[in-house]
Amino acid sequence: MAKVKDFYGYLNSIAPFETQEDWDNSGMLVGDMNAEVKKAAVVLDITHEEIKKAKAIGADLIISHHPVIFNPIKSVTKGSVPYELVASSINALCCHTPLDIADGGTNDSLAELLGINVTRADDPILRLGTVEPTTAQELAGKIANTLNTKVRYADAGKTIKKIAICTGAGCSLIEAAGEIDAFITGDASHHNFLDCVQAGITLIAAGHYETEIIVVPVLVKKLQAQFPDIEIIDIKQENPIKFI
Repeated sequence: MAKVKDFYGYLNSIAPFETQEDWDNSGMLVGDMNAEVKKAAVVLDITHEEIKKAKAIGADLIISHHPVIFNPIKSVTKGSVPYELVASSINALCCHTPLDIADGGTNDSLAELLGINVTRADDPILRLGTVEPTTAQELAGKIANTLNTKVRYADAGKTIKKIAICTGAGCSLIEAAGEIDAFITGDASHHNFLDCVQAGITLIAAGHYETEIIVVPVLVKKLQAQFPDIEIIDIKQENPIKFI
C-alpha cells in the first residue's frame, strides 16, 4: 500500500518543491507522511466543502494546488480547515508554484488547451509563445470559449503575435515578459489593465479559478498512472465566484 510519503516523492519528482517561490508554502502541510493512502482526491483549493466531498468518497489524502495553510497561523481550532482535516484523518499535500513552474504543469496545461506552443521565459513561471496574427477580441473570444467562461480584456489596439501566459495572479510578471503583444492571466486589477494599454500590451484576465482548475484532471491522470492500484479522484470543485 502506498503511503503519503510516496505521493510526496512523486510530486517532488515532477514539480520539485525546492523550486517554489520564497513566499509560497507548498509541501506536506497536514497529516502523517507514513499514513497509508487508500484513495486520494485532487482539488484546486481545500475548503470545508471539499473535505466533505473527500470524506463522502473515503479519501484519506487530498492533493491541492493552493496551500491549505498559506499565511502564518497561531492556532488550529475547531471550525478551521486544518482542524477539520486532522479531525477527519485526511492528509493534505499542496503543490502550488512548483506546479506552475513544472513542465506539463499549470501554465503548460493552459497553453496546450489554447493551442499555443510556448517556451520558458527568464522567470521560470512565465511561458512565452507566438500565435498566428490575431486581434485582442479574437484571442479573448478563443480563451472564453475554451475555458467556458467570461473574460475581461483591455485592447492595446495592435495585432497580436507574441504572447505571455501566467495562470492565476500573474500581473506582477508582466514587465518580466519583455516585448510582448498580449499577456494572459487569471486575475487583474483596474490599474493593471490601464498600465498594460499604456505600454501597448493587450491584457486578458480569464479568472484565477478558470486558468488553474484545468491542471486538476492533468494531475489526476499523472497520479493514476503512477499509482494504478489507488483510486485518484477529481472531485469537481466548483468556482466560488458566480456571474449574472
